[in-house]
Amino acid sequence: MNEFNRENNLGVWFDVPVKDLDRATTFYAEILSIQVSKQNFNDVEFSVLEHKDGNGGCLVPRTEEVTSESGILVYFNVHGRLHDAVDKTLTHGGKIVLPIHPIGPHGFRSIILDSEGNRIALHSEVDV
Repeated sequence: MNEFNRENNLGVWFDVPVKDLDRATTFYAEILSIQVSKQNFNDVEFSVLEHKDGNGGCLVPRTEEVTSESGILVYFNVHGRLHDAVDKTLTHGGKIVLPIHPIGPHGFRSIILDSEGNRIALHSEVDV
């Protein structure tokens, strides 16, 4: 995390619980159109979502049944490719909870379930 993010962002990191790390790694790489790299630290395997200078997160395997179908909602940036990301959701094992819709001056979103059953939002400032 860099100084700008530390000083200006309330959210600093997130862990997404997943049942199948390989499946989830492919899902997020395709939907977000980013690199998602598998890593290992202290014999724990996980996948980190590419985030360059911004705040980011990772996919963490959970053997118990843990998903976030309700509760906190994480918005993922798919600016300028919202329709493509929503289309890929179905192709890669996800489900659409709410189709693309405007959220006032903040742009557009679609709420989906990822390949692991987690509820997330796909966000773009434009309806493209």
